[in-house]
Amino acid sequence: MEDSAGPTGRVIIVMPTYNERQNLEIIAGRIRESVPDADLLVVDDNSPDGTGDLADKLAETDRHVQVMHRTEKAGLGRAYVAGFSWALEHGYDVIVEMDADGSHRPEDLPRLLSALESADAVIGSRYVPGGTVVNWPKSREILSRGANVYNRVLLGISIKDATGGFRVYRASTLRRLDLNNIESAGYCFQIDMTLRVLQAGMKLVEVPITFVERERGASKMSSAVIREAFFRVAQWGITARLHGRSAASPRKQLSLPGMNPEPPKAYLGASPLTVGGFGDDAAFHGAPFLDDLEALGEDGFQVLDGAAFHQHVPVAARRLGLLGRGGLAGAGRGHRPADTALPQGG
Repeated sequence: MEDSAGPTGRVIIVMPTYNERQNLEIIAGRIRESVPDADLLVVDDNSPDGTGDLADKLAETDRHVQVMHRTEKAGLGRAYVAGFSWALEHGYDVIVEMDADGSHRPEDLPRLLSALESADAVIGSRYVPGGTVVNWPKSREILSRGANVYNRVLLGISIKDATGGFRVYRASTLRRLDLNNIESAGYCFQIDMTLRVLQAGMKLVEVPITFVERERGASKMSSAVIREAFFRVAQWGITARLHGRSAASPRKQLSLPGMNPEPPKAYLGASPLTVGGFGDDAAFHGAPFLDDLEALGEDGFQVLDGAAFHQHVPVAARRLGLLGRGGLAGAGRGHRPADTALPQGG
């Protein structure tokens, strides 16, 4: 491991695995070709298919490979936190996160590492100019782009791909974040980390990548993962708005008690936009995102359908106990009741 230093210092790639035996050896070989001096830490959650055993065999023949065995599948976020902590304890200067399924191309890593020279963290982005997605079903792309629009509106961020999991962090960046306080378990972890970097006032840049759908194995996406992200983002965004700020505002810029700042507007092109059913007093701030929707064609505009935003976001707020605190416009002002979106018996 002593030779893993490059222009940005010692680099390690943290790669969580669960049932990725079909992909691990292939992706490890591509990493070695693309960034030969970087180390690889495989964080395996006791994969039934023997991924951990294969990782051990790779480590026996390649001194750049390290393996962390965890006793259970505890979620992507916790796997990354464990890997980040190990990397920091072992003196690495740069920590990379990437998937083991081949969707994050190791060939893009040199550009991400180069971008870190003028940033605190880098996201390999599918949705900035030059970024692209290959072999994804249209339904999955709509879900991903829609989630990023939702994040930008609720959280007031300009990041185009806050859900992207191909990232590079300076060790100094991670040390400034309270990793032990992260509760996000699934893919919501990526949004959580995005917010923490921005709240700390650090520079986060996006570099275009080519994202390729996995060829082997099964995706770990599930309805539980989607629900976690939906409700956590709603909680972060709505709570921040109740305090007169966006969720991504640097902590040193928080409003003082008693201040009642003019609520910012969200903008679609050049016209103010009140986000579905919230009313003017709860409009959200975000960078223009029309291009996200246009990229999906006509189907993409369903993301901004009034019923969807009006029903689901206030319901999230109601479940989180945030309605009725004076920060959100509710029914009673001519809006449809948000409770119509509650599941039966809920």
